Amino acid sequence: MLDEKTPLASPTTDAADNVDLRVQQLHSSLMDPALNSMNFLNEVSGEFPQAVSFAAGRPTEERYDLDAVHRYLRTFEDYLRREQGADARQVRQMLMQYGRTKGIIHDLLARNLRLDEGIDVDPESIVVTVGCQEAMFLAIRALCADTGDIVLAPAPRYVGLSGAARILDRTVWPVKENESGIDLADLTAQLEAARARGKRPRLLYLNPDFANPSGTVLDLATRRALLDLAEKHDFFLLEDNPYRLFPADDGPRVPTLKALDTRRRVIYLGSFAKTCFPGARVGFLVADQRVSTADSTVVLLADEISKLKSMVTINTSPLTQAIVAGALLEHGCSLLRATEADGAVYRRNMRLLSDGLLRHFPPGGPFDVRWNNPRGGFFTVVTMPFRTDDALLEHSARHHGVLWTPMTHFYGDNGGARQMRLSVAVMTPQQIETGLDRLRGLVAECAAGTR
Repeated sequence: MLDEKTPLASPTTDAADNVDLRVQQLHSSLMDPALNSMNFLNEVSGEFPQAVSFAAGRPTEERYDLDAVHRYLRTFEDYLRREQGADARQVRQMLMQYGRTKGIIHDLLARNLRLDEGIDVDPESIVVTVGCQEAMFLAIRALCADTGDIVLAPAPRYVGLSGAARILDRTVWPVKENESGIDLADLTAQLEAARARGKRPRLLYLNPDFANPSGTVLDLATRRALLDLAEKHDFFLLEDNPYRLFPADDGPRVPTLKALDTRRRVIYLGSFAKTCFPGARVGFLVADQRVSTADSTVVLLADEISKLKSMVTINTSPLTQAIVAGALLEHGCSLLRATEADGAVYRRNMRLLSDGLLRHFPPGGPFDVRWNNPRGGFFTVVTMPFRTDDALLEHSARHHGVLWTPMTHFYGDNGGARQMRLSVAVMTPQQIETGLDRLRGLVAECAAGTR
């Protein structure tokens, strides 16, 4: 078993001819930097376990309770007996056998979407997936039919989207981000440029609320404009919203793109990694688009996507689905209720980070350090007067005991060279303060030119 400091893979020291394969003989995505990002960051964290980490994108662990897992299973079992009339044999079979490819909790997910988000969809349009990453992968695979089909996404963007697209041999076409979340003028220009080069824009991937990594939020006007553009230019919006339930204040929530969608232009991705716990590996997608098959039968896009899933993961673990379902049922199928305590932790931590940055790097002080102030989520982007690359991250961990994420990992080009992402989701107030003290030491060293 690997210990915390053991690298996942090490380069061989054998002679070049003492190999079975060369990386050039494997899929070209394995040489793409996007696929190295998560491994690199995990290895740095493992090598310096005593460092204070602003790098982790994990949710808070304050409410984790193994006893609750067993309770959730019993709650779902009771639901199957009471509301679906299942007997003991049927319950055992449903939870312990291979399950329905599209999932066994689709009715509860539909209830949750209607209750929390005003999204009214047929439960059959929902496919339960192994985390949101599989949902993203399946949606790209299903919608991008031709080698000229491309995925558009804001820059910066979630690295998992870049990796999924690359594995599927899809190009990710960058669109500028601005204060409204996405630059609509640049989006229009990129759509036209792509078509001029013989490409077909097929999907636009978005984190509309408190995006990873930038923390931006799409305003209502931008959301409506995106839906109009999707209809006009015949592409689909891939809406991924893992941080939506964690605003920094109690102000009004902007409707999701899917709630505003009257022309079935949005494929909605959901995840329980942040609202329940990542170890369950339960996500889902809503694909209510209508598809005409070869024999002119009309089916849901979800049915077609489930065919792909059956060849990838067969089904999502019924046991983990049951745990998530039990958590939902205990809170009346409302994730807004279920995550109230977690949301309070994130609001506290984001406030402490913002106040702490202001104390450590005041305007007019000796260091030209700037940052944004997201209205929710996990992440803040800090701009430094020096390069913030992987080499500096390792130096920061080794000599200053503080970790962060270079923003270059979220761009497909040379963007973010002087920026870092700070995440405070799993930190205590003391860790935030200690981490900022150590970060100031790194900044002072770099500003003095002594590194």
